[in-house]
Amino acid sequence: MDTIVLKARGKINLTLDVVGKRDNGYHDLRMIMQTINLYDTITVKKTKTPGIRINNNLAWLPKDDRNITYKAAEKFLKEANITSGVYIDIFKRIPVAAGLAGGSSDAAAVLVGLNKLFETHFSKKKLMEIGLEIGADVPFCILRGTVLAEGIGEVLTPLPSLPSMHILLAKPNISVSTASVYKALKVDEITKHPKTDEYVEAIKARDIQFITNNMDNVLEDVTIKMHPQIEQIKQDMIEYGALGSMMSGSGPTVFGIFPSRYKAAVAAEYFKNQCGLREVHVTSTFCKAKREGKRRERRKFKHEN
Repeated sequence: MDTIVLKARGKINLTLDVVGKRDNGYHDLRMIMQTINLYDTITVKKTKTPGIRINNNLAWLPKDDRNITYKAAEKFLKEANITSGVYIDIFKRIPVAAGLAGGSSDAAAVLVGLNKLFETHFSKKKLMEIGLEIGADVPFCILRGTVLAEGIGEVLTPLPSLPSMHILLAKPNISVSTASVYKALKVDEITKHPKTDEYVEAIKARDIQFITNNMDNVLEDVTIKMHPQIEQIKQDMIEYGALGSMMSGSGPTVFGIFPSRYKAAVAAEYFKNQCGLREVHVTSTFCKAKREGKRRERRKFKHEN
């Protein structure tokens, strides 16, 4: 096999809590992360010419070692002691600098793809260790699903898969620097924290009402002060029928959980046509258990035939 094509799925935060700040400047987090079905397409090819070449469908995205997928490939090839070259093509659908882990997901897909392409047989744990050297969200993007993330985001506890839920993503026509949001956050002044433990139990009980009513992100207060339109988007989502709405990550993307795809699509038209938002997507939660069940069925079919 010389070429592999992968789906690099984005994520939303159902909860995000900051519980402390380390001496090195990193923050200690407790958050529930959820993979969604909006994805970038990553194509990885072996090349006879040594080196790493990057191409993508956005002219302004870097194609050199400033690109996170370049860093992922570089670290993997060094770890595996591989001297062959690779070509990586990225077709972006996930908004950039949006709080949806688009870059981290692309890097994760490159690590997974290279592992398959070169048959290095690194374990998922090993790939996640390499990923952590690239970015805090990369290990989650390798694991995927519904996950409690702690530490700087690298201590991951898988949770039962959520049922498929209809998600609307609406990104204001701005970008937000994650570093600037965390720099402005005053951890000792946070008075209201997400109900993380109760939320975990609600996921286990598949209590959709609790899940949609108790989404909470302590970074909202910081980012909304910088960009008040985020709060308006949240309110508009509720008015258009969302069961719950919240900013994902450090923002600026707002997501809403809707009772039907139709209602999410109607709201999407409003944000695109009336509000002039350029990046609006209707998607759904990624069900890891369902996907793994399909894989088992395919393997069983191949074995029997």
